[in-house]
Amino acid sequence: MGQGQHSQVDGDERYSTLLNNSNAVRAVTSAVEGTLGPKGLDVMLVGPRGEVVITNDGVTILDKMDVSHPAARLLIQVARAQQEKIGDGTTTATVVAGALVQEGVSRITRGVPASKVVEGMRQGIGLALKLLSEQVRVIDGLSDPLLERTVYVAGRERKDIVELIMKAAEMAGIHTLKDPAYSLADHIVALENAENEVFEGVLLRQKPLFTRESQMHEDAKVLVLMDALEPDEIDEEALTTEAGFAQYMDHRRVFALNMKRLADLSVKLILLEKGIHPDAEQLCLDYGIMVVPRVSRADLRRVCAITDATPVRRKALHKEADQLAAVLGYTPKVSFDETIGKVRLACGDKDRIVTVIVGASTSEVVGEAARIAGDAASALQAAVLGGVLPGGGTSELAISYELERIREAQKGMEAFGIEAVSAALRKPMSQILLNAGYNPLEKMEEVRAAQIHAGSDSKGIDCDTGSIVDYEELGVLDPAPVKLHGLRAAGEVASAILRIHHVIKMKELEEE
Repeated sequence: MGQGQHSQVDGDERYSTLLNNSNAVRAVTSAVEGTLGPKGLDVMLVGPRGEVVITNDGVTILDKMDVSHPAARLLIQVARAQQEKIGDGTTTATVVAGALVQEGVSRITRGVPASKVVEGMRQGIGLALKLLSEQVRVIDGLSDPLLERTVYVAGRERKDIVELIMKAAEMAGIHTLKDPAYSLADHIVALENAENEVFEGVLLRQKPLFTRESQMHEDAKVLVLMDALEPDEIDEEALTTEAGFAQYMDHRRVFALNMKRLADLSVKLILLEKGIHPDAEQLCLDYGIMVVPRVSRADLRRVCAITDATPVRRKALHKEADQLAAVLGYTPKVSFDETIGKVRLACGDKDRIVTVIVGASTSEVVGEAARIAGDAASALQAAVLGGVLPGGGTSELAISYELERIREAQKGMEAFGIEAVSAALRKPMSQILLNAGYNPLEKMEEVRAAQIHAGSDSKGIDCDTGSIVDYEELGVLDPAPVKLHGLRAAGEVASAILRIHHVIKMKELEEE
């Protein structure tokens, strides 16, 4: 074998892990990139028992994919991080991360040291984030037309869902939406055979006891019990003695008195984290108290937020009446809605929390509608917090050419990393044009010329006609935090994958 052949084999072995990881990343990105843009299509996910999910939501596709390759799992973390932090833009973030890996691999296999490429990419992404931040359009209140257009794009042009989310935003208020701890998307509930609706209050997922006997209460006090509603416990062995049985009967008597005290305090709703004793069921029925057992902690927190209730343990029932009254919440109205089979809890005077009900005829349809509504809500809140940028990959394309000019003046091999970032930033628009049936190279050159001529980063391609249009004037906009966080997360994961030299399986831990 000649020296040239030896060199080729050595090179293949040297990059075998990198190429293997790159191929796994490519397989994942190819599953979602076809959903990008207005002409993007859906993906059908088939479960092991034949269950089917049809969606073009990136995080849903990636989350439900059966992925075993470690590098591919790293890429999926981009979508999860994007979803947890922003709630939208998962597909674009994944596609950009995949493009960064492919471009980085291209330069490493040409002989550029991986460390230099990764460092150059870090510099390039930092510059891109800075340049994008300088182009952000600030949203001027909920009536800003740029905001509604942003929600329209994120809501996949579903007018009914956009109207629902905009109404919810108005009811929640600008100050609530700007609170980083508040997530409008978390208050979206998908229900079969229900109508789209927004109301001020909380919708509990659990049904109450005695629904026929307690349909509705007004001006109700609320007790939130992070426990079961039952008499104090006593050891089973103690019941075999006369003294123990007497203590058991005393506990039941005290419990009955405690329940009467709650009724005297106008408690009409008790929410339980756990279950309820049969004696307590009967007492609540006698006093006309609505009881909802096994409520999730998330719902209990929402109820406490709107009623000003303080969650307590069962021992708190022994408190004096004035002490017990201090931990109770208040709601103007609590009712069981037989149509949807849920409990509605109206807001008091403390915080205004809205609930968005998304309804449809089947579970598959309502699930997808809820995912669209979630994207729209997340986009609205992100836009309110951080402004908007032209969508469709136009901002990224403009920044990529800025990076090209910076790369030309860059000294050292880190320039190849900046070049990789520049090329990867063109991927979103390239894929959108490809999904629309156009030649990406041809159309992107047209866009580049139009952007330079107009001095604007909002020039793009109309996917219906193929002509140059202004995306900002048309309202094709994305929340700036979606782009900024997505690019940052994509860069972090791509850098991690490019630095992997070997993949070694760890030994299993020995059982003691």
